[in-house]
Formats: sequence, structure tokens, C-alpha cells
Amino acid sequence: MASITRKATAHWEGDLKSGQGRLDTPQSGLMAGTRYGFNTRFGAEKGTNPEELIAAAHAGCFTMALSAKLTEAGHPPQSLDTQAEVELGMEGGPTIVEIRLKTQARVAGLDAAKFRALADDAKQNCPVSKALSAVPISLDAELVE
Repeated sequence: MASITRKATAHWEGDLKSGQGRLDTPQSGLMAGTRYGFNTRFGAEKGTNPEELIAAAHAGCFTMALSAKLTEAGHPPQSLDTQAEVELGMEGGPTIVEIRLKTQARVAGLDAAKFRALADDAKQNCPVSKALSAVPISLDAELVE
């Protein structure tokens, strides 16, 4: 299979603190001109920021990878719910210091140890985890009934 390219665009006007920008994902329209700026990143103003988008990408990628691993093992999931938290540390300048994945899975006929092994494999091998491998990534994986 040939490689697949996905793209997003960012537009910015003004200085760092008073300026603002727009993010677009032309193929999906997911962002559709979503505003971002200093106060959406470092404050509580409504809008998005790069860390939130990384979290969304990681949650989605990991969840798809886990679904694939479970299905390959003969246990297709009934449901998977994943939250990703990207922590932006401020010491020495803004730096992503940790990513925490938390997933809950409804999977019939699978024991906790096998589930954990498959979840760890998905965490290590999803493309976004690989791209972010310079950052510590933790995983809390739970089977629920």
C-alpha cells in the first residue's frame, strides 16, 4: 500500500500573547476554522490548542490499534473508550512532559492479563505513540462489564 498523507493548516496573526490563529483540517472539516491562541493554550479561554489536538490524535490512534489487536486475538471489542491527557510543563519553557492514556474496554471472553498485554502492545505500536516516543506515555487499561 502506498503511503497516506493527511494535512492540517494553521494561520496566525499578531504577536504571541495578543495574536490569534485558526486551525483547519480540510479533509474532514473537524476543525473548520477553530480558533486558537495564547489564552486557549495557557489560559481558560474557549478554543483549542496543540496539546489538545495531540491528545485527540493519540486517543483515536491508540483506540483503533487496540481494536485491531483485540480483533486479531479473536476478541473483537464491544466498546472502547479512551481518554488521553497531554501534560504541558512550564519549567524551562513549555514542554510536553507526559502523556497519560486511560482506556476502558468491554470485551467478552478475555482475561485481564491478556487484555493488558494487548493494550500495552497497542500503546507501543500505534503510529502516534511511535511519533511521540520521546515523551513518557503511561497507560491505565481496564476491562469493564
